[in-house]
Amino acid sequence: MKFLFLEPFYGGSHRDFARGLVEASSHEIDLATLPARFWKWRMRGAALHFIKKIPDLSAYDGIIATDLLSLSDFKALHPQKVPPCLVYFHENQITYPLAPGESMDFQFGFTDISTGLAADRILFNSRTHFNAFFDALPGFINMMPEYNPKWVTQAIREKSHVIQPGCRFPGGDLSLESPREPPLIIWNHRWEFDKNPESFFKALYSLDEKGVDFSAALMGENFQVQPKEFLWAKERIPHRIAVFGFVESREAYFDWLKKGLVIVSTANQENFGISVVEAMRSGCLPLLPDRLAYPEVLPKEFHAKYLYDGQDDLEARLEAMLTKPQNFIQDRPLISSAMACHAWENRVLEFDRELTQLAALHDKE
Repeated sequence: MKFLFLEPFYGGSHRDFARGLVEASSHEIDLATLPARFWKWRMRGAALHFIKKIPDLSAYDGIIATDLLSLSDFKALHPQKVPPCLVYFHENQITYPLAPGESMDFQFGFTDISTGLAADRILFNSRTHFNAFFDALPGFINMMPEYNPKWVTQAIREKSHVIQPGCRFPGGDLSLESPREPPLIIWNHRWEFDKNPESFFKALYSLDEKGVDFSAALMGENFQVQPKEFLWAKERIPHRIAVFGFVESREAYFDWLKKGLVIVSTANQENFGISVVEAMRSGCLPLLPDRLAYPEVLPKEFHAKYLYDGQDDLEARLEAMLTKPQNFIQDRPLISSAMACHAWENRVLEFDRELTQLAALHDKE
């Protein structure tokens, strides 16, 4: 069977998911993309671009799209009958945190709603994300002054399901390298406000002032403006920084992950966390907030040891991991093995079943 994948924001987790699915699936999938920038304009206008770029849909048994495409626009304006559509929600604009000084543009939330209604099938990347969306949706609809379409919550929920994304790493046995000396802290998240770099660097400054020996690999993509927290860190603790900036080579990126002792997240928004899973699979010990999707992704037997509550707890646990690694190092192979389930080779069958069911809707038309 043959599918068309429309990705308006081909970067970060969106790119990793699209490439992984295309490479791993037993189905033939054509990928159409736009660069990962100007997300608001992509959400408003990408459908119009794809309509002209791909005028003939007759070869496809189904369409795959992500949440940054206005699927209702695409289906309404395409000159041909559009085959059945599956939407993968990496994030949504109803629960996504606002940048400092930004106010909510309600139209983006309504684009999520219209996309959900236009889809034949919807997948969320975690149960956490699924629950957050459907918990918030009724309140969002109730903000309308009158004629509230309360029916849409159930209509969208009835065709929604959860499948965690695959990750582009081996799913079999893996031999771990010894961590680098001095202990290496990994930051491989997007350089944006919702990942809360201020809290992360506050912890690093505290460790530096105490004389704790460590280095930091500050990786991750930066799509537009470089956050000031990273520039300040480069000036304040240059002697601690082993890597500064996005590592273009995937091989080099994983080489750094394999050298890391601990992967830290301070995120205020995370619906799954591919970068954290990649680091844990490579041998990094996690230090993650006890919220968002992290308790869902990290096996329960590790929660007490590696999920923190608040800034003081983060700093205390990080110091302990750096100064007494012998108390933690035995967990590296256990956590790495637990992450193997997220490899595409172990996840793709779920997605292929979804696509087969999607194509069956096309056969019924």
